[in-house]
Amino acid sequence: MTQIIIPDWPAPANIKAYTTLRHGGVSQAPYDTFNLAEHVGDNPQDVQTNRQLLKEMLSLPNEPIWLEQIHSTMVLPAVNDSRGKPADASFTTQSKQVCVVLTADCLPLLLCHRNGTQVAAIHAGWRGLANGIIAKTLDALNLPPEDILAWLGPAIGPKAYELGEEIREIFIKNDAEAEQAFIPSLHSDRWLGDLYSLAKLQLQKRHVSAIYGGKYCTYSDKERFFSYRRDGNKTGRIASLIWMA
Repeated sequence: MTQIIIPDWPAPANIKAYTTLRHGGVSQAPYDTFNLAEHVGDNPQDVQTNRQLLKEMLSLPNEPIWLEQIHSTMVLPAVNDSRGKPADASFTTQSKQVCVVLTADCLPLLLCHRNGTQVAAIHAGWRGLANGIIAKTLDALNLPPEDILAWLGPAIGPKAYELGEEIREIFIKNDAEAEQAFIPSLHSDRWLGDLYSLAKLQLQKRHVSAIYGGKYCTYSDKERFFSYRRDGNKTGRIASLIWMA
């Protein structure tokens, strides 16, 4: 059984990008089996074993720059000093520096320069999207929008992501066009939100048009993905990684 997703996007050959699935590791239930997060209550030894397996599986050139993700808009350079720091995106112009984000329903978003000279990884849940994590990362990259490729990795899908009216209002207050990313839920005071549509809208507002991915649902695909909404606190995290060879 495959243990990895390779983004379907026209990135240059030196760009290496992957998203892991939940198979192929040593973690025990409910983290079974390829949990890569240290903060979810899994056996630390198992997580370290899984991270070592990840290195071998992808022939990683360096230890990934693992962040302490806090649903912020903090963007850090992917350097050793950033390791373990609170942030929700990283970027680099240096080859062999691995940007990585961990998710279990939130949206992992990978960016690269069309010429393969810059990459970034973003962790975007509703808070990050509402507060501008995508715009902050694009500011950090400081690239012409037509030079950017974006890939939307596995997140909770629009048929499964139920949100309250107050969250919908936050998005619409920021951008009236965000209204199109919400449809009424069967529960009268709730809405179904589309993280993929919200991310695409924000990228397009910044004139980034080369957008790929966005075809998964972590909640409904229990075979391949962890899901915080489906399984609660006791679940693992997949990783989305990008670097320049």
